[in-house]
Formats: sequence, structure tokens, C-alpha cells
Amino acid sequence: MQVSSNLMLITSKTGETASFPCDLTQGATYIHLYKHEEGMAPRRLLYYDSYNSKPVLESGISGTKYHVYKGTGMSYTFTIVNLQASDSGIYYCAIWDKHVGSDFLYTRNLAADTSPKPTVFLPSIAEINHDNAGTYLCLLENFFPDVITVSWRVKNDKRALPSQQGNTMKTKDTYMKLSWLTVTENSMDKQHVCVVKHQKNIGGIDQEIIFPSIKEVVTSAVTTTEPPTTEPPNDCLTDESSKFLYRFVFMSCALQLQLTTTSAYYTYLLLLLLSAVYFVVIISCVFRRTGVCCDGKIS
Repeated sequence: MQVSSNLMLITSKTGETASFPCDLTQGATYIHLYKHEEGMAPRRLLYYDSYNSKPVLESGISGTKYHVYKGTGMSYTFTIVNLQASDSGIYYCAIWDKHVGSDFLYTRNLAADTSPKPTVFLPSIAEINHDNAGTYLCLLENFFPDVITVSWRVKNDKRALPSQQGNTMKTKDTYMKLSWLTVTENSMDKQHVCVVKHQKNIGGIDQEIIFPSIKEVVTSAVTTTEPPTTEPPNDCLTDESSKFLYRFVFMSCALQLQLTTTSAYYTYLLLLLLSAVYFVVIISCVFRRTGVCCDGKIS
């Protein structure tokens, strides 16, 4: 016996209704509905008696909260009405026989904006000069649910370009994903677009994140580069981030040297002061002993 259905990820507002199907491969007398909350064991809410066409609820379960409808053939639909925050969890139906199958429904009720939040990364000058190519990166964060599609294209062109996709990763209650596109020499003068499809996009419209052309990146870097300095030539310093790292290390070393010199100076002064005090004490003791001896001879 098996149960099958497509994975459903649903976000709904409080008070709305959510439904999901449960399809059987062969007939069964009892179909069970379970709810699983994170950190807790699955709990059965009800089972549907297909022979008598009625649901049997567990103790404490409201008869108006859950409904079961029989469709065509061996298809059933479970419905949860008047959704509340406490209804969030994973729901699955199950048939207890020689084989067990499941159907999952993951519900969340998030009041905040859960559309993907993009952060863009442009190619470095070092990469462009070395590889004669550039890589655009698009980091998408804080979105829910995890179903998301990311594609790339040239601006004003509908054709999708070959790109790389990272895994969708969970970060606490939301998800993040990284996608990147490598642009070769032939397309360096063209702007590119990262297209993001997600259920929670504002207005239901795909996000289109425009990246400047590689030539624009190079031109911008050239116009903002500082005048030549007396820094020693080093291929690793052709990238601005490497130059900044070099300056930071140099300044750190200079500061450390200054602190070391200052510390040595004050240590020397302290030792000199202690020597002076020690000298005064010794002289005082010597004169005191001399005075005592002289007094003894006169008496």
C-alpha cells in the first residue's frame, strides 16, 4: 500500500483555509492524518473511515477544524479551516499496512515580508585581468518558503543563460540561496539580469536584479583608483581589496612597533626611578652607620 502526492509548501494568513490531497494506489479502510511540530513526536489528529465515509477525531480535536473529502477514485482531500499560528507544522496522511506512505504539507504564518532579499557581488579587477572574464554573484536571503527559481539573461533578451546554482539552505526560520554567472569576453559590454521567481515576491512579479557590464565595472574601478604610491610592486596587490589588506597589515605592524617602543621607554624610566630610590636608600644607610660609630668614640 502506498500514498503519493506532490510536496506542497503553503503560507497563509490567519483565518484562511488550507487543503492538500492524499492519493492512494489501492483501496484502504482507514486513512490517518498526523501533525508534526519541530522538537515533538508526531500526533494523530484523526483518521478517516472510508467504509462509513466519516472522520473519527482524536480526543480534544474540534470537529469544525479539520475536514476530509473523498474525490474521484482513491483520492482524498484534507482541509484545515480558520488557520492560526498554532497550526504551523508538517502534516501527513498515512496508511498502516505492509507499506507506509506519506504526504507532506508544511504551513507557516509569517507576518513579515518573506520575499527574497538580494545582495549583489561584482567581479574583481584581478579576476577580469587574469581570466579575461568576470563572475556575477547574487545572494538571496530571508525568504520563505524554500521553493525558488533563479535564472540569468542578458538585459532585453529573454533567453536564459547557463549559470550555477548553490543549494537552498535554511537559516533559522527562513532560507538563503546563492547563484552566479560567469561572463566571457564576448559579453563584457552587456548588462545582465538575475531573475528571481518566488511565491512571496511583491505583487507576484519576478524580481529582476540588473548587473552592470564588465566594462562598466572596469571603468568605475579605474576612475576611483588612488594615485600611485611608493608601495613595492606586487601582483597580489592589483586588486583593491588586496591593497586595503596590505595597508591594514602595514598599519598594524607600525602600530605594534610604536606600542613596543613606547612600552620600552616607560620601562626604562621606571627602572631608572627605582635605581635612584635604591641609591638614596643606600646612601642614607651608609651615613646613618657612620654617625652611630662616631658617637661611640666620643663617649
